[in-house]
Amino acid sequence: MENSKYFQYLVGLSALFIAGSAAFFSVFGLSKLFAGATLAVIIMAGSLEFGKLVGASFLYRYWNSIANWLKIYMTVGVITLVVITSAGIFGFLSNAYQGATIDFEKQTTTLLYKEDRLEQLEEDKVYLKDELEQAITSLPDNYPTAKRQLREEYNPKVLALNDQILEIKQDIGDLKVGLVQTGVDVGPAIYLARTFDIDVDTVVKFFILILIFVFDPMAVSLVIAYNVVVRKENVKKPPVDKQINRYKRRMLQDKPKNKPKKITIKKPKLTTVNSEDKKVEVIEDVGRGGKAGR
Repeated sequence: MENSKYFQYLVGLSALFIAGSAAFFSVFGLSKLFAGATLAVIIMAGSLEFGKLVGASFLYRYWNSIANWLKIYMTVGVITLVVITSAGIFGFLSNAYQGATIDFEKQTTTLLYKEDRLEQLEEDKVYLKDELEQAITSLPDNYPTAKRQLREEYNPKVLALNDQILEIKQDIGDLKVGLVQTGVDVGPAIYLARTFDIDVDTVVKFFILILIFVFDPMAVSLVIAYNVVVRKENVKKPPVDKQINRYKRRMLQDKPKNKPKKITIKKPKLTTVNSEDKKVEVIEDVGRGGKAGR
């Protein structure tokens, strides 16, 4: 994978995805925190996120050629922006958790109230019965009419309590069914909370902290890693202009060094020589210095 020509694109793509996701969650979380100026916060946070990534790349590329004060300032700035991004992500995830559990918490609170109310009504019912028994016991045995009147007075109160108890029991049953359905969204958190015998909110906060400690630092690290890969690939492959110049020099070196000389041929001169009654024509090749006769 290290020698693959697609590796640098894979590193760049992963850096883009993680950095983009972190920026989105952070900007959304900060906009919820400052809901009075949502658009302004989105523009500000988005520009800072972009500047953070560019600043990290700049520090890596020009670390040895920039002033010390600029190194210190930009390093502190990048680290501060990482913290701000992490805080924005924490706000986003916390808001998402609260949105998923708000119905669950409402139903849980209502269930607790109903259970307390049921217990109170049952205690009132027992108290009425005890009061009725004491009142009847205090009457002589020869007062049956008075005892009957007491029962007639207390019976409506007991019946009303019974109706209220029955109604609350039905509400409690419905709430428990609703809690089972609502708890599906936060079921893993509830299971972990019960397993480790801790609060659900503590479990969720622990997972959110793990995410924010990995999320944005990983994005910045991958951006720097992408710069490392690109620089190494550029060292291995020289620029196109250098390749063209190198090719031209090689072509010039491959040409033959001893060029053939140009041959100049002049028109031959025709002369006539009389020798022993024979006519001899001599052709002088001035260019080559040779003679031919016939």
